Amino acid sequence: MPTNFTVVPVEDSEDASNSAGAAEGSKPISLGKIFGEEVDEDNSEEPHSGDDSQRESRPFINPDNDGEHYYDGKNMALFEEEMDSTPMVSSLLNKLANYTNLTQGVREHEEAENEDGVRRVTVTVPQMGTFIGVYLPCMQNILGVILFLRLTWIVGTAGILGSFAIVSMCCICTLLTAISMSAIATNGVVPAGGSYYMISRSLGPEFGGAVGLCFYLGTTFAGSLYILGTIEILLTYIIPTATLFEEGAAMPNNMRVYGTCCLVLMALVVFVGVKYVNKLALVFLACVILSIMATYAGVIKTLIEPPEFKICLLGNRTLKNEKFETCAKTKVVKNITVTTDLWPLFCDSEYPNATCKEYFISNNLTEIQAIPGLLSGVIKDNLWGNYGPAGTLIEKESQPSAPVKETTTDISPYVFNDITTFFTLLVGIYFPSVTGIMAGSNRSGDLRDAQRSIPIGTIMAILTTSFIYISCVVLFGACIEGVVLRDKFGYSVKKNPVIGILAWPSPWVIVIGSFFSCCGAGLQSLTGAPRLLQAIARDGIIPFLQVFGHGKSNGEPTWALLLTVGICEIGILIASLDAVAPILSMFFLMCYLFVNLACAVQTLLRTPNWRPRFKFYHWTLSFLGMSLCLSLMFICSWYYALVAMVIAGCIYKYIEYRGAEKEWGDGIRGLSLNAARYALIRLEEVQLHTKNWRPQLLVLCKLDSDLAVKHPRLLSFTTQLKAGKGLTIVCSVLVGTYMTRGNDAKTGEQNLKAVMAAERTKGFCHVVVSSNLRDGFSLLIQSAGLGGMKHNAVLMAWPAGWKQARDSSARRNFIETVRETTAAHQALLVAKNIDRFPDNHERLKNGFIDVWWIVHDGGLLMLLPFLLSQHKVWRKCKMRIFTVAQMDDNSIQMKKDLQMFLYHLRLDAEVEVVEMHDSDISAFTYEKTLMMEQRSQMLKQMQLSRTEREREAQLIHDRNTASHSATNDKAAGATPDRVHMTWTKDKLVSERNRQREGMAVKDMFNMKPEWEHLSQSNVRRMHTAVKLNEAVAKKSHDSQLVLLNMPGPPKNKKGDENCILFHITHCQSTDQ
Repeated sequence: MPTNFTVVPVEDSEDASNSAGAAEGSKPISLGKIFGEEVDEDNSEEPHSGDDSQRESRPFINPDNDGEHYYDGKNMALFEEEMDSTPMVSSLLNKLANYTNLTQGVREHEEAENEDGVRRVTVTVPQMGTFIGVYLPCMQNILGVILFLRLTWIVGTAGILGSFAIVSMCCICTLLTAISMSAIATNGVVPAGGSYYMISRSLGPEFGGAVGLCFYLGTTFAGSLYILGTIEILLTYIIPTATLFEEGAAMPNNMRVYGTCCLVLMALVVFVGVKYVNKLALVFLACVILSIMATYAGVIKTLIEPPEFKICLLGNRTLKNEKFETCAKTKVVKNITVTTDLWPLFCDSEYPNATCKEYFISNNLTEIQAIPGLLSGVIKDNLWGNYGPAGTLIEKESQPSAPVKETTTDISPYVFNDITTFFTLLVGIYFPSVTGIMAGSNRSGDLRDAQRSIPIGTIMAILTTSFIYISCVVLFGACIEGVVLRDKFGYSVKKNPVIGILAWPSPWVIVIGSFFSCCGAGLQSLTGAPRLLQAIARDGIIPFLQVFGHGKSNGEPTWALLLTVGICEIGILIASLDAVAPILSMFFLMCYLFVNLACAVQTLLRTPNWRPRFKFYHWTLSFLGMSLCLSLMFICSWYYALVAMVIAGCIYKYIEYRGAEKEWGDGIRGLSLNAARYALIRLEEVQLHTKNWRPQLLVLCKLDSDLAVKHPRLLSFTTQLKAGKGLTIVCSVLVGTYMTRGNDAKTGEQNLKAVMAAERTKGFCHVVVSSNLRDGFSLLIQSAGLGGMKHNAVLMAWPAGWKQARDSSARRNFIETVRETTAAHQALLVAKNIDRFPDNHERLKNGFIDVWWIVHDGGLLMLLPFLLSQHKVWRKCKMRIFTVAQMDDNSIQMKKDLQMFLYHLRLDAEVEVVEMHDSDISAFTYEKTLMMEQRSQMLKQMQLSRTEREREAQLIHDRNTASHSATNDKAAGATPDRVHMTWTKDKLVSERNRQREGMAVKDMFNMKPEWEHLSQSNVRRMHTAVKLNEAVAKKSHDSQLVLLNMPGPPKNKKGDENCILFHITHCQSTDQ
């Protein structure tokens, strides 16, 4: 942490007291406040009164310091003033050692009321270790509904090899994610919030909010998945007769009705209090463990004695044996042959002479073992997959069957595929069974040592569950018949779960265990999802979610629970566990993807704060995990993956534009800095090509006495010219020293940023403090920008107030700015009457943008109207280009050449060549030049004071302006080809006499320079300015904007006074 050192001179007692008192108001924030240090109220009280004269006057200590007695007996008197704002190292270490990370997540505190009725909250220190706090919760969340209801079907459909590939991909994905998560979780303290906290603090609020909401949606749909699994177990295996609708197509309606009732019941339990959920968590975990142990016990039992479960085959087709007991067509009862319960399923009556289906007549019934056993060799038949469309009958390929041409499509007696099966579908259905790895990090606030427990517990849980899943895949394929494995609901084994008939001692162990496991997982999802949403809402990064940050007095997220129930109901209305699982997979995979991305970014950036205690990570592992997550998203369902990405992208852009600004030291900012540094170095190394040239603007703004922007339309024009492209640097200069006006500079920057935001100007702003405006402008022109991102053009407002200025600094600043931009090979754009320019909300319906191309400037004048026409303000304005032909030029050929030049530039514009005849120099031009030189000579000889000189110059300019106005009014009626004299001799004499009446000073010195003694260079310059001004006034009087070349500054600085008059005469008729 940087430390400020200050050298303080020894002063007398009074000065020391004053300086110390002045410093009291600008103390920095103390570290004690950051770590929650509270200052004792006794220290803020006045000490007991005493003789102040007895106190020792010291330059480093304020004699009136309220906390003087605090330092009695201390041996660090040199740092007594610093102790007020920064704690000593000993006190800092003491607070760090006593720091405890109390729970911020799902935990209710015991509340009691004392005798006075004041509620007291008893907070227990978290004491959970790795096994109880991380390992078991992860195990409970990972092992669940898919293991008990779908894993056997996945093994039968994909085969052992295909299932092994699915399980391996998913488990490796979660293992790599757990490694990245462990690195992030051990890099500092991770409060409750789990993955959302890690991603938002690592990748920024935009990524954090987007992925946090995706994780919330995934957790919510996980609740739907577990509830649908609960209802499936209930209606299929426990109470099959409880269906409200007929079986078949109406089965989803049963799922919807019972699922909604179950959701409401679970929501009420969560609303009443999560302590009931926590009390039942051990029961649910015991059910999962007992079910798995029963499965392994059943596998071992097959080595001794396989279970007596038979399946009935008609030919090679598997039959549903829920409606018959005997796998035979007929049976002998009292020496009489009668039909069995199987007969009516294929015949039109129960009598032997009934008409039966041809396949039933042609094929025999066979009864085989459902579970041949571990040593039966059935593993060879189950190695490969067996996919098929919906309605495909489940057949045993090795069983003989008589081919028969079917005339009917009734497949109800057989076991068949209810959905179309393919490899990618099985990946999407299986992946939710490996989610839940965040359970340990989500409750990090309850752990004794989160940085040690989270990596060990999470990785051990993943390795344990991966072993369970892989072993189950192999054992299921080695013990159970293939047709039974493909029987999703166990219709061929009397509606028992397939994993249940393998378990020992009874299938009811699996049924009851899986039922309570699904109930517990559903409650956990409905408990965790609202709190995750509440954490996102309380961060304030998404404005429309703020209402969900509120809850009951004890912190229960009531509104978030209501929204969670609503979204969960959507998943229940889908009424298919197989359809909800891929949706759930998308959101979790996206979350895991960004966890890996966060770790990879932080590792590659090598930020100083990236120091995880978990050392077994590498950016290549994180990148591999990120790639695997992205691949699994598109493998599961490419359209679901696109929808999830669009949702995350919309949330990201919403937070970027409308969300609250948060600075969490995220890695994306570090990545941006590295990318910017790399890009700047590349720009510096490569010379800029003309094709990539565009105006990079340095906008010189002026702040008024209140530090407000004086010409906000200058920024509007910048926005219209740049449209957010390229570099824009908005700067201003304050006169003074930085020590005295540092706060004013910061205030000015804030005002500039506010106006830039209002005018939608994309760029940077900076306010510098200089001893004078001249040096400040010079400093900005020389040093603004960085590396290859430097400005090449300067934009400023026309110095309209130079005539009213009390000194000539405004004129000198303007001329010097022109001179310096020319010397720096930069373009200078001067906007006249900038306050009359259109703002960004106006729309010019018609009009012209006129370009007076007098000298070749590299094409900038051609580019400016094109850039302006890209903005909606100037889009309907047409472009006109005027150029000036001299006497020896062929104006017709010039027009053709200019049109061809514009054609190659791909610009649409009207072209006109204005002929400047070699006319005689008018009397007005001589008179204006005479006045200009007369003023310069007079001011030089008289050596007037600054105020008198400015007043005299203003008087001369006003006279010249009045003369010009009179000339225009008089000459408006006639436009001869060659003008000899625009004034008559009488008018000239009378006008000069009228001017002399107000210029007694000239008569005093008898200064009457004749025209022939004037500087011919100045006369020619003035003549050109007058003629061009007349041409612009005539041709561009109806234009919305006029762009024309300005003459360069004189090489001799003695002509600066005349230069600005040339500029004013040149642009006198243009409004903007």
